[in-house]
Amino acid sequence: MTALAFLHGYGARVVLLWSLVLGVWGTIQYFRNRRIGGGFQASFLMLAGLTALQGLIGVLTLAFGMQPRTLLHVVYGVFAVVFLPGAYLYSRSGAQRRESVVLAGACWIVSIAFYRGIATG
Repeated sequence: MTALAFLHGYGARVVLLWSLVLGVWGTIQYFRNRRIGGGFQASFLMLAGLTALQGLIGVLTLAFGMQPRTLLHVVYGVFAVVFLPGAYLYSRSGAQRRESVVLAGACWIVSIAFYRGIATG
C-alpha cells in the first residue's frame, strides 16, 4: 500500500466521522430552534475543503496506477465534492431554521456517501 492510498483510506474515515459529528450537532440545533453558529459553519466549510482534498488524493492515487474496485467509488467521491458546497450556498438564502436543517441534512447525506465510498473502495 502506498502512502497516498493510506492517506486516502485514513482521510475517508476522518471525513466520515466529521460529517457524523456535524450531523448530530446540526440536528440538535434544529430541534432546539437555535441558529447555526459560526463554529458550525466553519466546521462545515472545513469538511467541504477536506472532502475536496480527499478527492485530490484519490485522483493522485488513480494517476499513480491504483484503481478502485468499482467505478461507483469515484461517483460517491464526486457527489460529495459537489454536494457540500452546493448545500452550503443553498442554505444561505433562507431562514435560520432552514439553514440548520439543510446543513445537518447535508451532513447526514454525505456521511452515507462517505460510508459507501469506503465500502466500494
